[in-house]
Amino acid sequence: MDLLNTLVDKGLRRELPTREEALAVLATSDDELLDVVTAAGKVRRQWFGRRVKLNYLVNLKSGLCPEDCSYCSQRLGSKAGILKYTWLKPDQASEAAAAGLAGGAKRVCLVASGRGPTDRDVDRVSDTIKAIKDQNEGVEVCACLGLLSDGQAERLREAGADAYNHNLNTSESTYGDITTTHTYADRVDTVQKAHAAGLSACSGLIAGMGESDEDLVDVVYSLRALDPDSVPVNFLIPVEGTPLAKEWNLTPQRCLRILAMVRFVCPDVEVRIAGGREVHLRTMQPLALHLANSIFLGDYLTTEGQTGKADLEMIADAGFEVEGTGQVTLPEHRVTAGTGGGCGSHEGGGCGPCGSAADEQAPAAARVPETARVSEARTDLVAVRRRGAGTDLAPNA
Repeated sequence: MDLLNTLVDKGLRRELPTREEALAVLATSDDELLDVVTAAGKVRRQWFGRRVKLNYLVNLKSGLCPEDCSYCSQRLGSKAGILKYTWLKPDQASEAAAAGLAGGAKRVCLVASGRGPTDRDVDRVSDTIKAIKDQNEGVEVCACLGLLSDGQAERLREAGADAYNHNLNTSESTYGDITTTHTYADRVDTVQKAHAAGLSACSGLIAGMGESDEDLVDVVYSLRALDPDSVPVNFLIPVEGTPLAKEWNLTPQRCLRILAMVRFVCPDVEVRIAGGREVHLRTMQPLALHLANSIFLGDYLTTEGQTGKADLEMIADAGFEVEGTGQVTLPEHRVTAGTGGGCGSHEGGGCGPCGSAADEQAPAAARVPETARVSEARTDLVAVRRRGAGTDLAPNA
C-alpha cells in the first residue's frame, strides 16, 4: 500500500503524517491489518528495537474521588464495588512497588484518586518516592496525582520523581461529554507544568468511550503537540457501576489499528499499552507488542490484569525482551533534546482525576454509528482488583 510505505518513511524520519493519513490507518480493513502492523512495527523497531519496558502501578489512595469522569470506577457517585482506602503509608507503598520491581518492572507509577494533591499530599508522595528509591537503585518513579498547582511539580522533582502522568483522554471538542468537573484545558496545563519542572511528561488517551475516528486523531495530534515522552493508550474497561459500563465498542482489530496510528504519529515516543489490553486485545496481545514498546505489568488501579508471569511469557514467546534498568528507553535525540526528554520530532525541536458526564448530557457514544459497535461484551474478563495494595493479599506481579 502506498499509504503504508509513506507512513513508514515519515516515521523513520520523525515526520508528522497528515490527518488524512492518520484517519486512513483507522479506516483500513481487517484484510489489511497485518500489513498495517508490519509497517508500524518497522517504525517501532527503528527507535526501540525489540525492547519492552515494564511499568507497575501502585494505587496509593483508592476511590472516593470528587470528580465525575464517566470512565472511572473511582468517580463521584460510582456504584462499582471497588476497593476503597485512604493513603498508603510510605513503607506500604514501597512494599507494593517491590513486588512489581521483582517481576521486572523498570518504572513504578504512584497513583492517587482525587482532583489534585494538597501540599500535604505532595509531602506524603515525596516521602513515598524517597522510600522506594532508597530501597531500589535505578528505579524510575512516575507520579499521577491529578491536577497540579503552581510549584507542586517542582517539589515532586526535588523529591526524586522522574515523570508525571496526566492523560488528555479524549479530544478537546468532546471532553465535556466525558467530564464536567474540570476542563480539557486544566489537563493540558498540568502536563505543561510537569514538563516545565523538568519531569518527563507522560500523557495519553482512552479509546472505546464512543469517540469517532476524528476524535482519536484529534487527541493524538494534541498529544504530539504537547510532546510527552510517554503516551499510554488505554482501552476502556467498562466497569459495572460507571456511566460507560455498556460501552463495548472495541475489537482486537480496532485496538491494533489505533496503536498503529499512535505509533505513526508519535514514532519515537514510548507508546504504552495500558488499561484494557487483556479485555479488548485478548489473544492478539502479542501482535500489539510490534506497535507499542511498553506495558503495565500485572494489575491496574481497580481491576485485575493477567498474571505477571503470563505477561513475561507473552513477551518472550513473541520474540521480545524486557528492557533492563541499565538501558535507556528513549532514543538518544529525545534524551539529549532538553529537560524532561523533549520529543525532537517536530519543528524546532499520562490517571488523574476520575469521574462522569452529567446524566442530562448526551453520551459520547451517541456520535458513533450503530454499525461501528461490533464488539461482544466480555464482562467475564473484567474483574475488580481484590489483591495487592489496600489488601492483605499478595499482589500480582
